[in-house]
Amino acid sequence: MKSIVPTIMVDNCREAIEYYRKVFGGELKSVMTGEVNEMFKGHESKIIHAELHVNETCVLFFGDPFEEIKEGNRFGVLLNLDSEEEINRLYKDLLEDRKPLMELQKTFWGALFAVVKDRYRVTWSLNYTLG
Repeated sequence: MKSIVPTIMVDNCREAIEYYRKVFGGELKSVMTGEVNEMFKGHESKIIHAELHVNETCVLFFGDPFEEIKEGNRFGVLLNLDSEEEINRLYKDLLEDRKPLMELQKTFWGALFAVVKDRYRVTWSLNYTLG
């Protein structure tokens, strides 16, 4: 397996992509709407696929759902981070005014770790291995 790329299906995908671009930085690429193919008739304004390239190896895929999204039918994403500064910034930015599922803390495996659910109900596990 070369890589695993998470796909986030979220209502208001355009708004969500801009939010995540602001949080993580990076470049938005390959944005396709339902207008690209007749098979998406009735869903022309929905985002079928979009990529946020944070850097060369970190890419998130996004799309609008074609069915109702219910709590729990999304997935979480583990982010292995490069610095204490980065984990603190992302913890703050993703959490906004919400309570964390797990506070940012030192762990038994030698890392700073936290779990947050953002305003789009996506669960993010943040991990920075202390060195």
